[in-house]
Order: sequence, then C-alpha cells, then structure tokens
Amino acid sequence: MKSSIVVIASLLSWAAPSAAMAQTEAAPVSSEEIEFSADTLDYDFENDIVTASGNVILNRDGYTLRADEVVWNRKTARVTANGNIRSVSPDGDVAYGDKIELTDSLRDGAIDNLLLVLEDGSRLAARSSERFPDGSISLDNAAYTACAVTTEDGCPKNPSWQIKAVKVKYDPVEKRVSYEGARIEIFGLPVIPLPGLSHPITSENRSGILVPDIKFDTVNGAALSVPYYFNIGPNQDAMVTAQLFTNVAPLVSATYRHLGEKGAFQISGFATYSSRIPTGATQALPNAQEDFRGYIATSGSFRLDNNWTLSQSARIVTDRTFLRRYDISDDDSLRSTINLERISNTSYFSLAGWAFQTLRTNDPQNRVPVALPVIDFRKRLADPVLGGRILLQANSLAIGRAEGQDTQRAFASARWDMRKLTKMGQEITFTGFVRGDVYHSSDNALNDTAVYRGQSGWQGRAIATAAVDVKWPFIGEAFGGTQTITPRFQVVATPALSNLSVPNEDARAVDLEDSNLFALNRFPGYDRYEDNVRATYGLEWEINRPNLSFNTIVGQSYRLANNNNIVPEGTGLSQRFSDIVGRTNVRFRDIIKFTHRFRLDKDSLAIRRNEIDATLGGKGTYAQIGYLRLNRNIGNQLEDLQDREELRVGGRYQIGDYWSVFGSAIIDLTDVSDDPLSVSDGYDPVRHRLGVAYDDGCLSLGLTWRYDYEDNGDARRGSTFLFRVALRNLGV
Repeated sequence: MKSSIVVIASLLSWAAPSAAMAQTEAAPVSSEEIEFSADTLDYDFENDIVTASGNVILNRDGYTLRADEVVWNRKTARVTANGNIRSVSPDGDVAYGDKIELTDSLRDGAIDNLLLVLEDGSRLAARSSERFPDGSISLDNAAYTACAVTTEDGCPKNPSWQIKAVKVKYDPVEKRVSYEGARIEIFGLPVIPLPGLSHPITSENRSGILVPDIKFDTVNGAALSVPYYFNIGPNQDAMVTAQLFTNVAPLVSATYRHLGEKGAFQISGFATYSSRIPTGATQALPNAQEDFRGYIATSGSFRLDNNWTLSQSARIVTDRTFLRRYDISDDDSLRSTINLERISNTSYFSLAGWAFQTLRTNDPQNRVPVALPVIDFRKRLADPVLGGRILLQANSLAIGRAEGQDTQRAFASARWDMRKLTKMGQEITFTGFVRGDVYHSSDNALNDTAVYRGQSGWQGRAIATAAVDVKWPFIGEAFGGTQTITPRFQVVATPALSNLSVPNEDARAVDLEDSNLFALNRFPGYDRYEDNVRATYGLEWEINRPNLSFNTIVGQSYRLANNNNIVPEGTGLSQRFSDIVGRTNVRFRDIIKFTHRFRLDKDSLAIRRNEIDATLGGKGTYAQIGYLRLNRNIGNQLEDLQDREELRVGGRYQIGDYWSVFGSAIIDLTDVSDDPLSVSDGYDPVRHRLGVAYDDGCLSLGLTWRYDYEDNGDARRGSTFLFRVALRNLGV
C-alpha cells in the first residue's frame, strides 16, 4: 500500500515504520516540510537513514522529485535519488538523471548524466552537473539544442544543430544560458566557434548579439553584419548593426521602436563615410573625396482619441545611389508624409502634407513637387426624400516646386446614389454628381508638357453629371456548379468642360482597363474629368463549383464625341468607340491562380495591353509567371504613359521535407518600337536570383546568388551572395 506522510524537518516524531503510521492523514504542509509518497518506507534508527522505495515523490517549496528510490541521511542532510529520476523546478524546468545527490532542501546538489528539459522545450544534457541553492545549474561537457530529438513516431534522431561546450551555466531566474568554450555543430559538423556565448531561453526579449549575416557582392566585397539587440523596456527596444566590408568603409545602422498608450513609432538610420560614383558616371572621379553618406527612415501612428489619428512617415537619403549600393532598397523615389485624420461613422477629415525625393537619373530635384497642405473632408448623409445616399466632399491642395509650376486647387462636390431592384431582378443605380473647382497656378511655362500646364492665374470649372447603371444577373446551374451571367449597361452624361484651362497634377497616367470601365470619371485623379455623353456596355460571366472558380468580364464604351482633346491617342479613350477591355480570373483549389487583363484595339483588334499573372503549385513547390506588354503607340512626350514589355518568372521546388531550391528573374523586353527613349535591345535582363534553402522549424539555412544587370552610379552591376542562418531560440 502506498504511504503518504508529511515529514517534519526535525523528524522528532518519526519512529519505526508501522502500518498505522502509513495510514496517517497528511497534515498541512509548511515551507519547512517535505511532502512525499512512496510504496514502502524504511527507517534505520542506528544510522538515522530514511529509505523510500517504489514510485517515490518528494515535494518542497515547489520543487518535485520522482525516483525509484530515495535515501535520506539525516546526519549529513544529504538526499540521494536513484533510478528513473525526474525533477521539476517551480518554473517548470524538468531534469532527468541516473543519480542525484541533493541537500534536504531539494534545491542544490550533484546530478549525473543530466538531461534538463527547459520550459520552452529546449534541452541541456551533461555527463555531470551541480545545482546550487539559488536554483542555477552548472554543467560539465554539456550540449544545448532547441530542436526535437525524436521523430513524430517517437524514434530518436540527432538534432539539426546543437551547441557543445566545456562548461555551461543555466540561470533560471534570468532565464539565460552561458557557455565556456562553445561551438555550434550543424548536422553534426562543428562550424562556428562562439567564445563567450550567452543567450536567453524564454520568449521575452533580452539584450544581446543576434545571429550575424554573411554577404558578398562585387562592389562592396565580403560583408559581415553583426546586430546587437537592446531590450530597453517592455514597450521599447533598439538594435544596432555593424556591417564590415572588405572593399569599402564600414556601415553602421540603428533602429529604435517604441509602443505607447496612444500609438507606436520607429526610426532607422544608416551611416558610413566613403566616396561615391555620381549618377550617370562609370567610375569614381579622380578628385572624389570621401564624404558622409546615410539614410534615415521613420514612421509612426498615434490614436489621439476614438476618432482622431496622427500618422507620419519620412525617408531621406544623402545621395541617389546609397540605397542600391548597400542593398537597402530599389526604390526610385522616397516619400515623406504627415497626416491628421478624423474618422467617424458618417464623416472623414484629413489634413496632410507630402514631400518627395527623386533617385532617378537626370530627374532634377528642384522640379519635384511638395504638396502642403492637402485637405479632404467627406460627409455621408441619408436621402430623406428618395431614399438614396448623399456624399459631400470638400478638397484643397497646394503644390509647390523650387523651380517649376506651382498649383493650388480647391473644390466642393455632392454625389447622390440610389439603388433599386426591379421585380424582374434588374439592379438599377441612379447617380447625380455636381462639383465646383477653383484653381490658381503660376510659372506654367516651366512645365515641359503642354497638355499638363493649364492657364496661369485664377481658373474655375463647374461639373455636373447624371448616370444610370443597370445590371441584370441570370443565375442557374451549369458545369456542376452555379453560373451567373450579368449583362451591364451604363449611361453617363456630363456637359462639355474646359479641362485644358486648369493644370493637371494628379490625373496624368490615364489608361482604360477593367477596373475603371464603369467609373463616372475614368481619369485617376481630380484634375481631369471626362465630359460628353457616353454609353458603356459589358458582360460578366462567373462560374462557381467546389474547388473551382471562374470569372471574366469584357466591355466597351461609346461617346457621342471624340475625347482626344484631353486624352492622347493610344489610351483607349480618345475616340468615340473605346478599345475593348477585359479581365479573367481562374482559381482551382490552391494549386492554380490565374489572372489575365487585356485591351484590344477597337479597329484592328491588336493587343494594346496584355498582362498575365499566374501561379501553379502549392506552398512548397510552385511556379510563378508575370508578363506585361503595353503597346499603346503613345509618343514620348508623355513620360507617364510610356510603353514597355516585361517578363517576370520565379519558382520554388521542394526537395524532401526540408530542402528547397528557388529562383526568379526579371527581363526587360522593351525596345525602341515600344519606347523611343528605351536603351533596351528587346531582351535585357534586369535581375535574377537563385538559391537553396533548408528549414525544419528549428534550423533555417539559405544561400542566395543575385545578379544585377544595371549600373547606376556606384550601384554597379554584378553578383551578390547572401548566406543566412537562423537557429530557433538562439537570437541573443
């Protein structure tokens, strides 16, 4: 029969074991007591030794010990446990061993052949170890891993990586493991010595060194990035990274993040001191001097109350090639903005400012606009008479340039929409829209594109639009699923407008496509508005069945008069009949995703826009292709509407459970027939990438080769090799 006895530390009440004592009820446990249970209990009065055998369980101050046998020598205050030993600390760490010698506090002692399973699932193993009164453990000839050591079937396996060391110390209070003479073994091979290594074994953020990155490129040479993480507080942290190169001066970067009650923000910076090749040059200037080069980026959002929000972002760089030179970003312009917003159930208000920094070759910064302020207010109302909805809007914009055209704009508008369903199933939407614009511009002659200038000084414009949109869906069974065929017809009427009298700042990249086919105004911004009377007609076909969906739409519009006074030839909108546009989406399970967009010339049916995005495969193995051809034959006087042709391919192939190879490529297929300003010969690779990766959830390895084909200042064409390693739990 199992005994359950509470043993007072002094054991003054202990006598020879008896059946009566074995049945004694347990008294309340104090911090000076050890509670245990065992199948049998023996007391050697002469040597003052207590021996418990068979399923022995000891508890004291949150420490629990299980063993086949426990021997307590009261004279030496030593407790020896043997056989199937399992010891659990108050923090949940579990230790296994062949033999453990402890003091009667159960907190300190020596353990042979220790296996320590920590709270986060990682493991420490050692031939011998010692636990101290503060709970810390010192291990000799030890190994640590955060990887599983058994398969899903329970069979033993070697971990993907482990750290071996002469001596290891585990501090359960700090939740940190420290090493002496440590080295990392990956797949059983010692690869990286790590003198002085220390890292946490908790999900909480801790300060320390993160895993370094290794990279090589033809411009900067070999590079080693060593990041150090600072855990400043529960709501803020920072990281400083030193990047060392063989060909150029070191680069230092830092990031600070803060989360407060009202919101969060972060700021990052990069800095170095080196010479540079100017944009458009092929080599460093003979008299080039080293100078400070850097980049700063910040973003944040703060919720002032339930309705008001303040957000900001800023990106500034010292020169046009720094970001590409150090592989930070491929952007050709940087945007900085600040925005104060108020959002309620029925209204929206925004007060914003925008600034841009160009990184394009031969694009003067003094011609780049600054928009400040940008004001937008919208109010949604219910129509008390006809039952529709009313949207009121007021908008103001001021654009300035250091050298170039300046523009100020303000307008107010009202839009009414009413949706009705007929007894035959048609969906009819009636729309009325009015808007009044006021513009002021100066230095219009400095605008190189005449169609964008407008007239200088004060200009006004009044807009009134009426529209009717009819949809008639037919739904039924087809092809083992549900089929929906929806004819659509829309009429939009707007009196003639003096569009060219006002500047065009935000409506330049106009192009007819499926997304704006039925829009009231098919220009992307406010500065141009489509007038005259037009009818738009189209057909949408949709099929849905288990694991398969198909959707396609095609349409065209007809105007009573040409639109070439404000829309250039080639956009698909300049003539009375527009080009034909459409889109097709196909999805089969998660294996096939296909999207095709097109625009056909209304006269010759030549393809003016051909865009394909397709993905074939699952999560592990897949292939992607993207193709774009714009063949609009628009002159080079409109830089926003230049033609181009591009091919993008990529894919990944899963090898077994953990290995994969991947790659991608971007090819510029544009030639002078597409864009007279293009320097491409019709097949000009832009970038390709090849790599191999391993990921088993505990260890991630990756080797990537990238080749860039474009030169831009000191961002030179050439190869970049990046080696990445990530070890679970081993961050700092």
